[in-house]
Amino acid sequence: MTDQSAAQGLLDFVRACPSMFHTAAAISRRLEEAGFAYLPEGEAWRMEPGGRYYTSRNNSSVIALKVGADLDSYHFQLAAAHGDSPCFKVKAVPELAGPGDYLRLDVEAYGGMIDHTWLDRPLGVAGRALVREGDRVESRLFATDRDVAIIPSVAIHLNREDGRNPELNRAVDLCALFSAGDLGVGAFDQMVADELGVEPGQVLARDAFLYNRQEPVAWGGTAGAPEFVSAPKLDDLGCAYVALEAFLAADNPHDVGVYACFDNEEVGSNTKQGAMSTFLRDTLVRTNVALGRTPEDYLRAVAGSLLVSCDNAHACHPNHAEKHDEANRCWLNRGLVIKEAANQHYCTDAFSRAALVAVLQDAGVPFQTFANRSDMAGGGTLGNLSNTQVSLHGVDVGLPQLAMHSCFETAGARDVSLGIAALKAFYTRDLRIAGADSVTLA
Repeated sequence: MTDQSAAQGLLDFVRACPSMFHTAAAISRRLEEAGFAYLPEGEAWRMEPGGRYYTSRNNSSVIALKVGADLDSYHFQLAAAHGDSPCFKVKAVPELAGPGDYLRLDVEAYGGMIDHTWLDRPLGVAGRALVREGDRVESRLFATDRDVAIIPSVAIHLNREDGRNPELNRAVDLCALFSAGDLGVGAFDQMVADELGVEPGQVLARDAFLYNRQEPVAWGGTAGAPEFVSAPKLDDLGCAYVALEAFLAADNPHDVGVYACFDNEEVGSNTKQGAMSTFLRDTLVRTNVALGRTPEDYLRAVAGSLLVSCDNAHACHPNHAEKHDEANRCWLNRGLVIKEAANQHYCTDAFSRAALVAVLQDAGVPFQTFANRSDMAGGGTLGNLSNTQVSLHGVDVGLPQLAMHSCFETAGARDVSLGIAALKAFYTRDLRIAGADSVTLA
């Protein structure tokens, strides 16, 4: 896969993922195209060496498994990303009438976005709805193929003191304009019903989100070889994509390869489908049982396993290098970033770092290091949260990017193929872990 084709693949993936539910559906389609069999959580599982399987929870989290054909040293090698991104969710009663003939959408923040980046952008609506057909209620996806709302900023002439650096009140300043008078109360629910081809009364509930319909783009001053990709939701669709492509491209007969894409990382992961839920543990335990292994076999397998937690990293900002640690900073187009923090907001430690570094060194794949400035708290991610349910060695990595949690983010075009190469190398090598004493790369 060339740098350009990999970058284009990411942009196509972003287009298919206007909500976390669409992300799970896009991943599931890709897995099915690759021959993976779906195992519903509510049915009995049957698995065999050499098999390819996937399961999902809440239609917003997905876990896929490649069972090695020669499991002489049974363990898991996992990479996990998340499919949700900061945005605005439309409330159950969606509309605010007035002032005048205006109709606004009553929204609340999902995650910690950079609020002002959402101003003055035409927005679509996407998500899932629960639709009743007779005695059956079923989940359906919807996404408008047109812009239907905007969050207008206040003109500088009316807001001279705060206009250049506004302090936005999410209950006042960030309601989305839906109509200037052509639509009335009930129009939002009618629109959702029209998207689904049903009557409004059939839509019993919905999870609806505003999303940026601006086209993802590869760009740069070098003709024919763009340096950059810019798109909505690069955090964390970038890692969700590169981990999936690496997982599908790798072959390792000696382990159970695992790919996970969790929902709700941006709001803490503490949901039934988040990284802190039982979803990963349930899936691994059921895999162990379906393969005819014992509870003791499962505990031994987990002790010999490694998780690569994949969530994007802060590339050094071109205008604010002072925001970054002087020695542990990363750059666009220089490869996957290994992240570490003394406060354990990242799960990387010396053992897990060394294991991954050895893999990348042998594969000749470049990598970088990131740590926050010592006077900045920084963020966290899903690695340590998933470890509350499945305790195993873990290392946090990510693609370097700018403007994390913006409505439109930027990353390096070459980092997509470099990320795929790095994670493919991880999935391909047979890591024989002995406690925290040693790891042998078979």
